[in-house]
Amino acid sequence: MKKCLLLIPGLAFIMALNSCNEDSGVYIRVNQAGYHPAASKNAIIISNTVVKEDFLVQSEKGEVLIENLEAVTLATEGWGTFKYYYRLDFSKLDIPGIYQIKGVDSGSRSVSFPVSGNVYSGYTDDLLGFMRQQRCGYNPFLDAECHLLDGKTMYGPMPDSTFVDVSGGWHDAGDQLKYLITGSYATAHMLKAYQMFQGQFNDEVDSLGRPGPNGIPDLLDEAAWGLQWILKMHPAPDLLFHQVADDRDHIGWKMPDNDRSDYGWGENSYRVAYFANGEPQGLREYKSTATGVSNLAGRCAAALAMAYNIWKDDPERKAFAGKCLEKAKSVFKLGMQKEGFQQGNSYGAPYRYNEDTWADDMEWGAAELYRATGDEQYLKLAKNYAVKAAEVSWMPLDTADHYRYYPFVNTGHYALYDLVDEEFKKLLSDYYKAGIEDCIERAGLNVYNVGVPFIWCSNNLLASLITQIIFYEEMTCDFTYHDFLADQVNWLFGVNPWGTSMFTGLPAGGEYPVDVHTSIRALTQKEVPGGLVDGPVYATIYNSLKGIELSEEDEFAGLQNDYVVYHDDISDYSTNEPTMDGTAGSLIMMSYLEKR
Repeated sequence: MKKCLLLIPGLAFIMALNSCNEDSGVYIRVNQAGYHPAASKNAIIISNTVVKEDFLVQSEKGEVLIENLEAVTLATEGWGTFKYYYRLDFSKLDIPGIYQIKGVDSGSRSVSFPVSGNVYSGYTDDLLGFMRQQRCGYNPFLDAECHLLDGKTMYGPMPDSTFVDVSGGWHDAGDQLKYLITGSYATAHMLKAYQMFQGQFNDEVDSLGRPGPNGIPDLLDEAAWGLQWILKMHPAPDLLFHQVADDRDHIGWKMPDNDRSDYGWGENSYRVAYFANGEPQGLREYKSTATGVSNLAGRCAAALAMAYNIWKDDPERKAFAGKCLEKAKSVFKLGMQKEGFQQGNSYGAPYRYNEDTWADDMEWGAAELYRATGDEQYLKLAKNYAVKAAEVSWMPLDTADHYRYYPFVNTGHYALYDLVDEEFKKLLSDYYKAGIEDCIERAGLNVYNVGVPFIWCSNNLLASLITQIIFYEEMTCDFTYHDFLADQVNWLFGVNPWGTSMFTGLPAGGEYPVDVHTSIRALTQKEVPGGLVDGPVYATIYNSLKGIELSEEDEFAGLQNDYVVYHDDISDYSTNEPTMDGTAGSLIMMSYLEKR
């Protein structure tokens, strides 16, 4: 049975405290999900006046466990309208329970939070639940089928408008487009999470996502959904499709099984399927700058090769495993023949996925193919691509084009690590270390110690930074960056200017995104736990975007600033839209937190 964090005594206490106001003008930010007893524990205090009081930690019964806690002044930037920032260390709190922090004189208090050895228990199930809500084809959340006529081709070797079956996969975000760019990464990330944390995933749904176990961990059921779509997108050795639909989808709220968008074949009918030819594409004025297909080919090969290794000894799935390996080889070959990157396509809008890196993906694909085949040629290729990819990433930069350095963590270095000699291992771990150090340098400039630039999808960057530290720890047994990792997790669960979690519905009873930018929310008013929203962006980015006008009064108005903004508002597609790949890309992080 799924374990739910807040199905424990004290729920009423939690909800009462989470509804408390902050009239004192002193804001205490804590990780609402909670803290492990042995972990470091810090809160951030925000105020417009000098804080001279001490603080205490009390239990749900009012028992004081720690008193005389001193707020340490922070001189770095706080990104708010507030003048004073402080850090409060309560790491010595190691007794499981439910607590709050309270100001002795002002009476200010934090929301409640648990201390427990399993504070993140059940969260991976929630993330997978959100992924099932994103399914295209049969959607178990809606119990309905959608987009079964995907799609008709453009840019392929066949005549334009030829039908190919590319139904299935996942809707990308609040919209209903489908990208191999993100779908390949989501699938491969899930399979890597399974390999790293095998044995800790629940079985509560069947392969279609309907309630009831089927003998397969739900994580593998969801990954298999992605694999089946990848196989459709690569139907023959020389064919690869990369995108289904485009921004003609963006015509307002609509249910996926009654899609009013029209691609020239009538409403709720065929949608365009773009062929990956490795050349610039765009049916109107906005063109991509594509140069090849290696980014897609490498990630698909990695996912398919991992699938082979997972299922090759399963009698019921041996044929599927063999097909995956065959397709992994052929798609990787395409990547070698057309080295370069395929980008997303737009139609009438200037926004697209601007990925322009690919060596990291080919490294990952080659490493997984070597594991699957033992062919030394793949190992040689993986090492060559690893050196080419090196430490290239978003991490040293304060800004970058949308999805330019995608995926936001190079899993290839981790996949290759245990296959090479000590000298090459040092090279790979140093690549990771350089990126982490870049983020630490940036983090030193703000009170929250958060290390990412606030470009679009900053939360995806955070989940990827955390994942890179997890990879580094696994590779080297060096835990130098462990407290830094904890600060990034804390940001995602409430240690931020707005005091909000960045995952829908998590933790239950907490402050989290509700009014998210999705049709499901707009048309059903239902909450779907587990979705990672895009996250805060630089105010300069937010102010430059088209078509954003908040639909209601900003509940965080008193906490906004001129540097970085976040809105829990259905109209803000830049900060409050949950993404499929951001959610899937958080699964290694969440599995790690659950295991700990």
